[in-house]
Parts: sequence; C-alpha cells; structure tokens
Amino acid sequence: MSLLADLLSTVFERTERIGPILRRDPRSTEALISDLMASSSETVAQDLARRILQRYAEMDDVARLALFRHVAEALTLDTSAVRSALEAYEASPSADSYRAFTAATEAPRHELVRRLNKVPGATERLVQMRADLRRMAGEDAALRALDQDFRHLFKSWFNRGFLVLRPISWQSPAHILEKIIAYEAVHTIHSWDDLRRRLKPDDRRCFAFFHPAMPDEPLIFVEVALTRGVPNSVQTLLAEDRPPEPAADADTAVFYSISNCQPGLAGISFGNSLIKQVVADLAKALPGLKTFVTLSPVPGLVRWLETQGIAYEPADPKGMSRLAAQYLLTAKRKGGAPLDPVARFHLGNGASLHAVHAGADVSENGLRQSAGVMVNYLYDLGKVEKNHDRFAESQEVVASGPVRSLAGRDKPAAERKSDPAEVD
Repeated sequence: MSLLADLLSTVFERTERIGPILRRDPRSTEALISDLMASSSETVAQDLARRILQRYAEMDDVARLALFRHVAEALTLDTSAVRSALEAYEASPSADSYRAFTAATEAPRHELVRRLNKVPGATERLVQMRADLRRMAGEDAALRALDQDFRHLFKSWFNRGFLVLRPISWQSPAHILEKIIAYEAVHTIHSWDDLRRRLKPDDRRCFAFFHPAMPDEPLIFVEVALTRGVPNSVQTLLAEDRPPEPAADADTAVFYSISNCQPGLAGISFGNSLIKQVVADLAKALPGLKTFVTLSPVPGLVRWLETQGIAYEPADPKGMSRLAAQYLLTAKRKGGAPLDPVARFHLGNGASLHAVHAGADVSENGLRQSAGVMVNYLYDLGKVEKNHDRFAESQEVVASGPVRSLAGRDKPAAERKSDPAEVD
C-alpha cells in the first residue's frame, strides 16, 4: 500500500463515533435545526448537531419524511436574494459582489448538512440519511431538490482523492467480509464457503474503495478472476469444484462482479476510478497479464425484448447472441446513449464490446434480466482513452468485428445509415 493509504489507515483506526446518548432536549427538532444554523459557538453547534442526529436515528419514516419536508421548504433558496445579488454583480463585478452572489445561490440547507457533518462519525449517518430521502422522495420536487443538495456535497466529500483502495482477502476482518456478502449485487454469495472460493484461491482477487470517514463500510468493490483466456460463462468461474490455478500462469484478469454498496451515494461515480486503479495495480503485480475484460450481465435485455414484442428463447444460443448484439448496438436512450446501463458504464470508461455469450448465467436473476446472456467488455490499455473520447463525443458503441457481425452491422459507423428509432 502507498504511504497515503498507510496514513489513512491510521485515520481509520482512530475515527471517533458520534458519542454518548444525550439527555432528552425539550426543543423540537425544527427548533434544534434553527438554533444550529444560528449558532456561532463551535461547542454549542456540535452539541446541537449531535442532538439532531440522535433525534433522527430515533424517528420512524413518517417523522423522517416530515423532517425532510421541513428542511426542503424552510431552508431553500431565497430567489429574491439571488436575483438581487445577480443584478448587483452585473452592475458592478467585483470580488465582493461575486462572493455575495455565490452565497445567495447556495441554499441554507447546504450549511446545515456541513454543520451536522462536524460531529465525528457523522458522515456515515448523513449517507444513510440520503438513502432514506431517496427512498421517500418519489416525484416530490422539493425533496428531489434536497437530494440534489446532498449529492452536490457528497461529490466533493467522496472524490477520488479521498478514497483508499484496499484488497479484500480471506484474512480481512470478519465484519468487512460480512458486508461483502451482504452488498454483492451481481452474483449472490450464498455462504461463507462460497465467499472463500471467491477470495482465498491464488487466482482470485477482490478490491474495494473505502473513505476515512467510513472505515468499516466499503463504498464499491470488484471481484476479479485470473484466468488463461477470456471466459464465456460465470458458472465456470464460480464452480464449486473448480481447480485453482497459479496466479503467475494467468494471462487474463476478469472483472466479473462490481457492486456499489451505499444507496446514499447513488450518483457518485466510483466505478471508473476503481477499475482503472485495479487494472494498473494488477498489471504491475502480475506482468503476465495481457488482457483485462469484464464478464458482465445485460440487465436491460429481457425488458427491451418484451417491450419491443420480440420473441426469444434462452435455450437458443445463436438466436440469443444475435438479439443481444442487436440490443447492445442499436437500442438507445433519448440523446443516443446505449439503453443498457452496464454498457453505458463500461463504454463510458473506454472499454469496447468484445464478445457476447448466450447461456453464460443461468441463475434465476441472470435468466430474468438477461435471458442468460453475458458479455465481455475489453479494457485495452492502449485504446481506453481513445475509446472514451469517441464515446463521449458521439456515444458510438465501439465493438469487435464478431459482435458487429452478430448484429448485422459489419460496416464501419461512417458507412452505415442512421440507427433504428431510439428507445426511451
């Protein structure tokens, strides 16, 4: 681990918690918030923040929703102040008028969240608070605006410079391993034996991002298989009777599961940095690795086939491969981005669509979402940046010749007519 990681690990070990249970305060939660916003004393402010966080932890969903509505409405933007500050800046641009304008354009609830976060250990509570908010907000405009404020702050607090990449192994603390089991979102970990098969053998790796303010909570993790050649089935990768291979003999690193762990950090992108950092670390540690690919689900495939009225048969590998290739290359959101969320993620990272495999995941979830289809996205280190730029500029799906042939799109993009009608 780097010196920075070692230093942050020390911070992990010393992180304080919110503190002891405080005596009941007769003031309402709304009054506590008002007093916190008005306080100029650091000591008083921390006491108030602790009381608010403690009060929130004791609330049921009805009370929490009422609190969110209060914060969203009482601490929102003063549009008259914004308008006046803008007019003053336009009339006389200066450091002072610009400072006044930027202050007016920030809703007071930003400062509320920052003040709450001054309590040691509060960050994790605030992340959970946003998860509750997202669960309750629905289409309520005021609550969705409050969620955007949380997201804006979290994007700064959880940027890549603060994250630490840590390997997860069979020797990792039990409370971390329990969370890997709980947070696995792609291929369910059914038991401790199942987890051991994914972590202990020499040809398996797992890496997670952590934040110093949440030392016991992985933010995102990736599971990696070291293989010879590119795999075409997750059943083969995860088979109970699979004979492990020496890591030094592997020529391919396969990212077969990437799981975001914190609903309260939705919209904060970690995956791009995680994969690129893991690729770099693995390439350095194991020079024999020449190929870096995913084995990824196609979660929108079945829904797309059904909404388009297209008949499909999971037991027909040729037919499913063809339909999946057509979906990945032609099904678009408004604006032209691929409809499939996993495709958007990897193509946006600079990967290319390398291969399509029918019957690659015959689990209940794999059949329900992807009709058993999985795909390889290839991270070619020499082409990642170029592919990223192409996708950012034109949202072109960079795909191998075999995949284009499967979809009936053999010609280069410049020689083809426009794509079929876009799909919402």
